[in-house]
Amino acid sequence: MKAVVGGTKVLQLQEVDNPNIEDDEVLIHVEAAGVNRADILQRKGLHPPPKGASPYLGLECSGIVEQVGRNVTRWKIGDQVCALLGGGGYAEKVAVPAGHVLPVPHGISLKDAASFPVVACTVWSTAFMMSRLSAGETFLIHGGSTEFGTFAIQIAKYFGMRVFVSTGSEERLAFCKYLGADVGINYKTEDFVARVKKETGGRGVDVILDCVGGPYFQHHLNSLNVDGRLFIFRIHGRFVSEVNLQTLFTRRLTVQGDFFELRA
Repeated sequence: MKAVVGGTKVLQLQEVDNPNIEDDEVLIHVEAAGVNRADILQRKGLHPPPKGASPYLGLECSGIVEQVGRNVTRWKIGDQVCALLGGGGYAEKVAVPAGHVLPVPHGISLKDAASFPVVACTVWSTAFMMSRLSAGETFLIHGGSTEFGTFAIQIAKYFGMRVFVSTGSEERLAFCKYLGADVGINYKTEDFVARVKKETGGRGVDVILDCVGGPYFQHHLNSLNVDGRLFIFRIHGRFVSEVNLQTLFTRRLTVQGDFFELRA
């Protein structure tokens, strides 16, 4: 098969050996692969693939099941799927644990489905599984017009949350509103803490999904309701921040962080 190889050097398409599958894996003939920040970091030598994973780039893909392991019952040859990978998406074929494979969502093309697994699994694990976001709660999403933000808006509305978003332009806010966001905040022209307090009657939101980090940390604590949860899944600002710990204790706040690709 052919795969994209090269590491920190110029990427090239080369002939490589076909992957072998284990009993609990499937072999996918790749239709398309997503491009993620971790791929860029891996090329720079900053994000090595997990032990035992494919040496090739690519954390998500879509395609057709070509072979199934003897213990696999959920999938069959010919199924159209997408998958979360430890690596190997930039190749014609990839071996994937069956539990990392997803059906192609209804109404989405096989090609477009390649962009689904990382976003969906990141938002679901951070906001719903770990932050316990529940129907009727309020949810602030920073970077509402990003790939993670647009997915988070739609799934949160589907499950009955009141959704707040922040982004840097009125055009992006309009797009977020189109997707279902209830409250839009332009962080370049508005104090998002004051707006959150105003919209929630002074209480604050229940969950915040953050991709900024240090510069916003104290502002986030000030924006949370009692028993609120802050989840930091990206750092596009500073890693270091000064914080008033009294806010954590008096409002019983929870702060969590994770870099999802490290678990892929």
